[in-house]
Amino acid sequence: MGFMIFRKLRRLTSDFRRDRRANVAMIFAFLLIPVLFAAGMGVDYATAARRRAKLDAAADSATLAAVTPSSMALSSTNAQTLAQTLFNTLSSQVLGLQSASLKSTITVTDNGLNRTATISYTASSLTSFGGIIGKTALTIGGKSTASASLPPNIDFYLLLDDSPSMAIAATTAGINTMVSNTSSQGGCAFGCHEYNPSADGLGNPGNEDNYQLARNLGVTLRIDLVGTAAQNLMTQAQSTETTTNATYRMALYTFDYAFNSLQALTSNLTTAKTSAGNVQLLEVYQQSYVTKNNNNNDTDTDFSDAMNSLNGIMPNPGGGTQASGDSPQEVLFLVTDGVEDATVSGNRVQALMDTSWCTTVKNRGIRIAVLYTQYLPLPTNSWYNTYIAPFQSQISGNMQGCASPGLFTAVTTDGDISAALVSLFNTAVMTASHLTQ
Repeated sequence: MGFMIFRKLRRLTSDFRRDRRANVAMIFAFLLIPVLFAAGMGVDYATAARRRAKLDAAADSATLAAVTPSSMALSSTNAQTLAQTLFNTLSSQVLGLQSASLKSTITVTDNGLNRTATISYTASSLTSFGGIIGKTALTIGGKSTASASLPPNIDFYLLLDDSPSMAIAATTAGINTMVSNTSSQGGCAFGCHEYNPSADGLGNPGNEDNYQLARNLGVTLRIDLVGTAAQNLMTQAQSTETTTNATYRMALYTFDYAFNSLQALTSNLTTAKTSAGNVQLLEVYQQSYVTKNNNNNDTDTDFSDAMNSLNGIMPNPGGGTQASGDSPQEVLFLVTDGVEDATVSGNRVQALMDTSWCTTVKNRGIRIAVLYTQYLPLPTNSWYNTYIAPFQSQISGNMQGCASPGLFTAVTTDGDISAALVSLFNTAVMTASHLTQ
């Protein structure tokens, strides 16, 4: 703008030199004063804008400093002091302000898990040309706001399916190995663990069950990967605690025809990791054989009983803040292939898992993260074709309906269960602070 004014001024001067009329000099002299003043004020306004931009940058830096991960561990009072000190330091480097004219108001407030830092300021930018009309300074001002969420404290409850269907080989190569070594059974991809394998006459060398056969052949089962994934989850939780300054506690349960406790809720994640290494496959048996437990007609996956039991264990969740009297948020992790196998009215029923319990839990403000280990189609198996195939295509959608928004993932053969479970954990932690109850 100033450049254009000076171009016009230069053109007027040139015209003046060429014009020889008597009154031109007088008119030009009168016009020159406001033109020069306008040019000078343009320079003053441009200078003031540059100074305001520097103060805006100082305010932005100060508000952001109050909501960094390290500052979120501070009280709002200490974070406000930190922001004030930084703004004072940076603003003092802005030259050309009228002495003692800079005024600022800084507030840092916490509302539950959310923190907001705000800085507003005013100052006077000295002028070079404004003094001609008595305006020695121009008023400038600005405002900056930054916000972030405090990482919440969370209790995690892991519910892992350890029923016989989780004994399927974990990789395509493993499935092929199991099938080729169980020809007397018609080819079985499962490494089922039996209490009395000889009663079933499996035809394996030494009459061992398929679980031991899988071990002898070096085949990894899906249940093995689930145990490893639970251990890796504890490691990830320990690492995340360090970076977020939040507190995480873990509880670990398995379910089959019964509900089994491996680890009560603990903040010692090393202990929880050790407990996760104890995930084992349920022993099964010939239907007519009375076992050391009870004869439950081969029903090995009672999801409703497990959810009822766990729902009774989990207390009502809190906001996860550090405030006195508050309690942690809660997340239930469910790892399963999604098929219920339970006794209903005295009869064995294999069906989609009853997700009404998921609704009950979620209605309490507890989120559910579901890792669906895909129930694989087994078209060469008559039992599968009769009892599972009619609803197999609905299993994934049913389990997704159990999960809270954004907390569902599926893993099939050759998939990385550990990576999937850690990813679910990271998602649960990142989205937890946005909960509203």
